[in-house]
Amino acid sequence: MKKNYIDVNNLKISSELLDFVNVELLKGTDIEPEKFWLGFDKCVHELSPKNKELIKIREDIQKKVDNWHIKNKGNEIKIEEYKKFLKEIGYLKDVGPDFKIETSNVDEEISSIAGPQLVVPIMNARYALNAANARWVSLYDSLYGTDIIESEEGGGERYDPNRGQEVIKYVREFFDIHFPINGTSWKNISGLKIFKSNLIILKDNSEYKLKDQNKFIGHRGDINKPSAVILKNNNLHFEIIINPKAFSAAHDIAGISDVIAESAVSTICDNEDSVAAVDAEDKVICYRNWLGLMKGDLKIQFEKNGKNLERKLNPDRSYISRDGKGLKLHGRSLLLVRNVGHLMTNPSILLKDGTEVPEGIMDAFITSAAALHDLKKRRNSRAGSIYIVKPKMHGPDECAFTDLIFSKVEEILGLNKYDIKCGIMDEERRTSANLKECIRALKNRVFFINTGFLDRTGDEMHTSMEAGPMIKKGDMKSSKWIEAYENNNVDIGLKCGFSGIAAVGKGMWAAPDEMKKMLNEKIGHLKAGANCAWVPSPTAASLHALHYHQVNVFDVQKNIASRPSAKLDDLLTIPVANRPNWSVDEINTEISNSAQTLLGYVVRWIDQGVGCSKVPDRSNTFLMEDRATLRISSQHIANWLHHGITTKIQVIEIMKQMAKVVDKQNKGDKNYINMSDDFDNSVAFKAACDLIFKGKEQPSGYTEPLLHLNRLKKKTSLN
Repeated sequence: MKKNYIDVNNLKISSELLDFVNVELLKGTDIEPEKFWLGFDKCVHELSPKNKELIKIREDIQKKVDNWHIKNKGNEIKIEEYKKFLKEIGYLKDVGPDFKIETSNVDEEISSIAGPQLVVPIMNARYALNAANARWVSLYDSLYGTDIIESEEGGGERYDPNRGQEVIKYVREFFDIHFPINGTSWKNISGLKIFKSNLIILKDNSEYKLKDQNKFIGHRGDINKPSAVILKNNNLHFEIIINPKAFSAAHDIAGISDVIAESAVSTICDNEDSVAAVDAEDKVICYRNWLGLMKGDLKIQFEKNGKNLERKLNPDRSYISRDGKGLKLHGRSLLLVRNVGHLMTNPSILLKDGTEVPEGIMDAFITSAAALHDLKKRRNSRAGSIYIVKPKMHGPDECAFTDLIFSKVEEILGLNKYDIKCGIMDEERRTSANLKECIRALKNRVFFINTGFLDRTGDEMHTSMEAGPMIKKGDMKSSKWIEAYENNNVDIGLKCGFSGIAAVGKGMWAAPDEMKKMLNEKIGHLKAGANCAWVPSPTAASLHALHYHQVNVFDVQKNIASRPSAKLDDLLTIPVANRPNWSVDEINTEISNSAQTLLGYVVRWIDQGVGCSKVPDRSNTFLMEDRATLRISSQHIANWLHHGITTKIQVIEIMKQMAKVVDKQNKGDKNYINMSDDFDNSVAFKAACDLIFKGKEQPSGYTEPLLHLNRLKKKTSLN
């Protein structure tokens, strides 16, 4: 595609991006376009050489690690010798004295409310609005529509009254545990009213009270016939909706029609792994949606079930407090934005030497400028902060570089020092091994650390590519390094004073349809000390929110703080198979599983620009796939190829077989283009193969360079 660039100072800026910034982004900010671009020009030309230098250091370190493993091939890795080598090449940094983070002006959704965190592709306005509004989600709907409730209808389109009763029973039993009533059960109540600032629970002709009246905080409507009652536990709320005339209350003697759970406390609006933004056209879509969220005016019209609907941001929720005063609760999820990392460049802007702009620097300026609108209104961050999640940083020097970028942005946009906060994605091996020093580099900005175990597994495999064949993907979760990694993130965070100031996060639940399994397993993230953990949907957020009523994370963190810290030696244990003696069937199955999900994701990324997909695996279980899962699959096959566990001929044959499977799985998608009709001319198929066969050479095993290249090819062919 031929780009229309306009010269501005020493920059060539795509006309789409220039118009967006000048006409939409800066309007109402008191920053003139000339001033913005002058500052950006100076800053990006100052910082770009440093950005390139850091990427070059990554490459140099990787070569040294590769050579060390080649030199020591066949020998048992002695951990002390290995650590000595890593220190010599600058991979491991000296650990400085203990310290506490000094981040200020942090919203309570980060500092003191433990709860689910949604991740949503910012490129999709409808999804973004759904996520922002997922602060409050119907628990009745979430239970009824998932596999948690078992019934003959199975959550079909026809309403099943028996299933509805099971939902009510489930919620009442949950309330009996966390909001117990003196003398009776929630299952038996006939009504609710308020008397002398207390919640009165009615049963027949008797009146009862909560065992802990402090858990009742307010209501709506008449005190004798309230339309809503609000309860609070572990800093999270439930709103009980009372409407006897509603269809859902037909079989409820108390007239309760719904229970609304406070759910997605925060949301990451993602410009990175879950989007396919390769040029100015794509980036402007992302930026415009983020701007709309920050201004509060993002709207979307769409058709559903034959009806024209409009979606916009929900207002705050109003109640009458126990003492009869006005009570407001925030109506939306606290919105954070994830920028891209330091690696990628973007053709939206060309520098004076003709090279593309470092995309992370561009993101920092534009997403922060969008947040200026919110800082005036304080609709999102009442504390007056801008929350940027920074992924894929390798070690303390790159964290320090992020701090420098944000300082420059603050200066040019007229912000206070440290208004821009930084969330550290602990998803690269060199960051994990130096986490304390990474945090130190951002001690005035850090608002969360999060274990991105999917990307982290990809980097584990790529960093140690030459060490030997990796264990099977499914065995990674039980390996020594990953347990140390997950514990280390919590240990270091707590020792650096995160509790009560910043969040310690855990990763994504990747099976959006398996909510029963999530409800059984994801509570483990809280017990491990995480005060936020990722979920893929508003429904998952409302169900995961139940865990935060069951576990007081801040109490857990107090207990964890005194345990022995995770060991660096364990963290650096490489997950290679000591004696790889897998059968042909085992090898074929492993490669087929990876190939199928890899192809299912890549084909939609390249052909349709879909950055996050719900992809069925070979057993037809739907999994959320993004670039992190793609990194694992491609690197794992590349590793097995490199060490002779499989062959190129074998992999190509499996890829073609799985392409036919993926084509069949997508036969209902009118926009889908079959790969198997013409393998030689399918850009998507060839890109998927390149991710494997060129995987060893990809920087840190990242998939972005090849994905972007091929998506641009595809976009060119479509125009």
